[in-house]
Amino acid sequence: MDHREVGRHWNKIAPTWTKLLREGYDYYRDSFNAPAFLEMLPNIKELKGLDIGCGEGHNTRLLVEQGAQMSAIDISGVFLYLQTRSSRTEARSATATPALWSCHFQRGSFDFATGFMSFMDIPETDKVLKEAFRVLKPGGFLQFSILHPCFDTPHRVKLRRPDGTTYAYEIGDYFRTLDGEVIEINKPGSPCAKVGFPSIHIPRFTQTLSQWIDLIVKAGFMIETMNEPRPSDEVVQKYPAVQDSQVLAYFLHIRGRKS
Repeated sequence: MDHREVGRHWNKIAPTWTKLLREGYDYYRDSFNAPAFLEMLPNIKELKGLDIGCGEGHNTRLLVEQGAQMSAIDISGVFLYLQTRSSRTEARSATATPALWSCHFQRGSFDFATGFMSFMDIPETDKVLKEAFRVLKPGGFLQFSILHPCFDTPHRVKLRRPDGTTYAYEIGDYFRTLDGEVIEINKPGSPCAKVGFPSIHIPRFTQTLSQWIDLIVKAGFMIETMNEPRPSDEVVQKYPAVQDSQVLAYFLHIRGRKS
């Protein structure tokens, strides 16, 4: 599956995805994933940043609130249209690009770049990382979050106690690569489906952990820090649905520096 077909997929689901997020149903993002990402982020006040795969713009707005001068790109023009319908602070510019590895910015345009849970949904990841490296100034950084490659495997079964809490996962097919295979999220019976949201089908692109690290290094970055966020007991008490992410790492955060 190439970037054109991926773009068509995301244009189709963008309205439902945006409504789901803006009505507060992404408990994992809001309760601990995005806060941990921002806590790991260096000081970005008055820096120029690029958000790669910005979607409907929620996380870009968080960076603007931290004082950054943000530009943003996404493969879906529908997402960017929905950004303009928000009354909250937006990026200075948001651009739809047919391929995230071919943006219009000049070499060395930005102090930093981010990718909030977008890189695992992008084809030709190696080209995207190289493009991020190109548009960064020397000394700039790229920080991105993805589903954890060790645990978000093609075969994954949640094991529950009688009270419904998760105590373990059955993991398999780690070395099987998904290259645009369409998966279903928000399945019937999920919390979002129960309140009327339809199923969403998205293309997935997976790498093993070593493949991710290899791609980052080959793009030219020096890996500076990594994090596997985990919700606290207090967060789980407020958002019981995220209890399963105390059992294993759902997400992986990585920051690389351009020397």
